[in-house]
Amino acid sequence: MKGIRTIKSITKGKPAVDGAGVKLTRVLGYYETNDYDPFLMLDSFDSTDPNDYIKGFPWHPHRGIETITYLVEGIVEHGDSLGNKGVIRGGDCQWMTAGSGIIHQEMPKPSNRLYGAQLWLNLPKEHKMTDPAYGDIIKENVPVVEEETTKIHIISGEYKGIKGGFQGKYVNATYLDVELEPGQVWTNETPTNHTVFIFLLEGEAILEKKIEAKTAVLFEPGELFQVKAGKKKLRFLYLCAPRLDEPIAWGGPIVMNTREELRQAFRDLDNNTFLKNR
Repeated sequence: MKGIRTIKSITKGKPAVDGAGVKLTRVLGYYETNDYDPFLMLDSFDSTDPNDYIKGFPWHPHRGIETITYLVEGIVEHGDSLGNKGVIRGGDCQWMTAGSGIIHQEMPKPSNRLYGAQLWLNLPKEHKMTDPAYGDIIKENVPVVEEETTKIHIISGEYKGIKGGFQGKYVNATYLDVELEPGQVWTNETPTNHTVFIFLLEGEAILEKKIEAKTAVLFEPGELFQVKAGKKKLRFLYLCAPRLDEPIAWGGPIVMNTREELRQAFRDLDNNTFLKNR
């Protein structure tokens, strides 16, 4: 019998306000970076009131990371310093490689519900200053595997040999949106030493104990991940990736390896030399 992963830690999301006044749930941040390596930050948003989010995230910089915005429902318009513009809708995902530096904005539009998450993924030291790039993943290109009691949306990586809508160029991350029927069990093989965590969007998970929605659960190393849904349908995000085990210097929207690299990034912003590939 392969070893089933046990719980390492549980992180309950907390209400927060970010951007120009967007109400969200801050799940992971600065203090969880070592345990969740290479994942840096996770914000969840779930609101039926446009006043909670329409002020959005006006122009701001990023360097040294990838930002991954996944919508279950809603509309988010975006634009950047490279001249890119677009719209993310329910079922879509935007995988942005900030690399050497990008300035962008994300502006949610009024809808029946804004529901999804933004994840920050660290870039390895040798790729911190890579050219910025976008991976726009539309719903139609996200494979959905329907099993007897489970529906798996394969956003990135692969599941049972089926490749997702995106393949990470710098960190081989598997990102799944899993829907599990009440009382049912889902099991997935995992690389033994990769970081694995889930974030419960809705419902209740039964692991070693009951876990409620808007909670992240990090697991110890192991060969299998297994979860059971409670009395209601369970929907969660499943993340898996190899650790980087590199130093982190984090300042706001910029994540580098050293304090000097971080200071240089802010000098570049002050000197109008932040964008390297204009």
